[in-house]
Amino acid sequence: MITRKPLIAVFGGREADEKTLKEAELFGQFSAEAGWIILCGGKSGVMEAVCRGVAEKGGLSIGLLPESDKASANEYVTISIATGLGYARNEILALACDAACAFGGKYGTLSEIAHTLNFQKPVASVYSWNIEGVHVCQTAREAFLWIKKNL
Repeated sequence: MITRKPLIAVFGGREADEKTLKEAELFGQFSAEAGWIILCGGKSGVMEAVCRGVAEKGGLSIGLLPESDKASANEYVTISIATGLGYARNEILALACDAACAFGGKYGTLSEIAHTLNFQKPVASVYSWNIEGVHVCQTAREAFLWIKKNL
C-alpha cells in the first residue's frame, strides 16, 4: 500500500517583513519534519522563506511558477514547474493542495485563500488575511498543529 504524503500550499507575498519570513521558514521546517510536501508559487519573499525551511530539513518543495521559465524559481525550490499562467496558477495551487497556510501577502494571497476556501479545504493564516473560513494563528507552530489536526 502506498501512503500519500500531504501536499500543503503556502501562500504569501514576494515582499514581507522579517517576522513574517521567519515564521514562514519555521513552517517549512515543521512541514519537512512531518513529511509534508510544500506547494507554493516558487518565487521570492514568503515562498523563498518556506522553501528554505523545507530545504534545511531535507524536505520537498514544489514551486508552481507564474512564468514559463523554470529558472525564475527561488534557489530553494526542489521541483519547479513553469506554468506561464500568471495569477491563474493560484487556482491550481488551491485545487492541488490538501490544506494551506498564508503568511502576510496582498491581493494575490487573498485570491489563493479564496480559491482554497471555495474548494472547502482548511486554511490557516499567520499575519495574513482574517476572513470567514480562515483559522487565524499567531505562530507557524500553531498553524502547523491546526493543519495537522484538520487534514
